[in-house]
Amino acid sequence: MRHRIAVVGAGPGGLTFARVLHRLGHPVVVLERDRGPGSRPPGGTLDLHEGLGQLALDKAGLLARFREVSRPEGQAMRILDPAGTVLRDWRPRPDERANPEIDRGQLRDLLLGPLDVRWGQEVTGVVPGDGALVQFGDGRQETFDLVVGADGAWSRVRPAVSPVTPCYTGVTAVETSLDDVDTRHPDLAELIGDGAVAVYGVNRAVVAQRASGGHVKVYVQLRAPLDWLAGVDLTDVEAARSALLALLDGWAQPVRDLVGRGAAFVHRPIHVLPPSHTWAHVRGVTLLGDAAHLMPPLGAGANLAMLDGAELAESLVIDGGDLDGVVRAWEERMWARAARWAAITMSGLERLVGPDPAAALALFDEVQPS
Repeated sequence: MRHRIAVVGAGPGGLTFARVLHRLGHPVVVLERDRGPGSRPPGGTLDLHEGLGQLALDKAGLLARFREVSRPEGQAMRILDPAGTVLRDWRPRPDERANPEIDRGQLRDLLLGPLDVRWGQEVTGVVPGDGALVQFGDGRQETFDLVVGADGAWSRVRPAVSPVTPCYTGVTAVETSLDDVDTRHPDLAELIGDGAVAVYGVNRAVVAQRASGGHVKVYVQLRAPLDWLAGVDLTDVEAARSALLALLDGWAQPVRDLVGRGAAFVHRPIHVLPPSHTWAHVRGVTLLGDAAHLMPPLGAGANLAMLDGAELAESLVIDGGDLDGVVRAWEERMWARAARWAAITMSGLERLVGPDPAAALALFDEVQPS
């Protein structure tokens, strides 16, 4: 049987879902509010895990191409204390493929391939009924047999199945970046190495992660009220820089330079959905990725979204024509896996940005023994 299926959102989860359906010969409509793949910066780098994101790419027939463009050396991790002392300096073996890095833009282009995305299609809501009615920002409406919400933390599809909205974790971040780091900031390039460097203090941290092309994302993370930046205009670069450097008073100068040499600053408070977030099944509508199980950004989110999408696509094609039964069974499996990872990442956030920096170091040793 052929069902009319749409996925809202052209992020890693939505595109993986569409790409696996395409590979299995089933048409799918991809709806994305961005006007094109290059209409806004794609973000930083992602580590794709062997049993999660890489498994999803394998289901899409893209694992070999991923290995060609990913950066295994990007798995390297260095940890310092605020005084600048190196506590851990882990470097992957040449054959280490557990969590290679790939830029978000490269992953997007890899997944897009032959897909026909309807760019510039802003979805404002979905109404379940005889199928699911998609409402667009320009007033149009369109009906599908199944609508999959892969539209992220502030999903417009989620209200069709769940009243729950994300809540603030108490941890916030400010992002900045360094360009052409190897030429313009060779001292910081050496500090960061091939992968990432993290510095953990009391209730705050600085993390810098290398992407391709000499680009580095830098994050200042701290426990603070949601409105802690209310008096700071982040478009005033000097004011933003001063506010952040004040948080790092007494920290080693190279660590302060990771922040101080940033050219622009973006506030990124960390929100999550409840770890046990589920919903009463709604015929014709479901969610995947952050729309279904938003969790702290500790390396699991995109991986889970991709595997969600790949497994749902496979189930829809392979498990037969009972569309509603297939989706219902998949949701049960997805919820169980997401709950496990939500608990892991919430615990990790508590330890990485908390009162005891030793807890962050211990977490690293548990995940990646030195």
